[in-house]
Amino acid sequence: MGLELYLDLLSQPCRAVYIFAKKNGIPFELRTVELLKGQHVSKGFLPANSPQMVPVLKDGDFVLHQSVAILIYLSSKYQTADHWYPPDLQARARIHEYLGWHADFIRGTFGVCLWTKVLAPLIGVQVPEEKVKRNRAAVDRALQLLEDQFLGDKAFLTSQRVTLADLMALEELMQVVALGDDVFEGRPRLAAWRGRVEAVLGADLCQETHGPILNILEQAANKQLPQIPPEAHPRMLLRISRIP
Repeated sequence: MGLELYLDLLSQPCRAVYIFAKKNGIPFELRTVELLKGQHVSKGFLPANSPQMVPVLKDGDFVLHQSVAILIYLSSKYQTADHWYPPDLQARARIHEYLGWHADFIRGTFGVCLWTKVLAPLIGVQVPEEKVKRNRAAVDRALQLLEDQFLGDKAFLTSQRVTLADLMALEELMQVVALGDDVFEGRPRLAAWRGRVEAVLGADLCQETHGPILNILEQAANKQLPQIPPEAHPRMLLRISRIP
């Protein structure tokens, strides 16, 4: 069995992995795990002994979790273009610096809008308005830091060429855009950065990958989303309770 990737393109990290593999011509078998159907908590959809989350990489008997680890593994195994994950120690350190900051300030913040606007209502929960406002303020602060601390006057976040850092960041920002808040409006530096990243990736790949999340609000409004199974509710309620 060759390389298998267990993904749901509603997930930002899954989209980053999918785009990277497709852009670099990496051969893989896509194993779709539909989070809204609770497949990640059901037996038979993920490799044995996997945590109940995606993305997951399976390469023969080797199983790997966490998007950053998967991206680095793919870039190393398939010897992708150096600009994604450069061999230079200091260039790599800049990518790791961003990814550490990303985990602290972006990852848990930019995904909240999907919970407040789609996932929580699907199980009959309304997130308090003060939490929604607090999250939007946190998004604004993170966007300003992203511009000032990382992008600056460079073409991309850590250098003059696109890297894994840009891919991870783009997918988080696109999550907020898809949920009805254009975070690029009024931020010309970030908007230009997005244009450069998408030009590297290609319009067709971006449209293919972003299609599911860009349709999520319309599907929710038209009640076209699947019913989330009860066994997934406790984990979802825990996540909702942790929204600051």
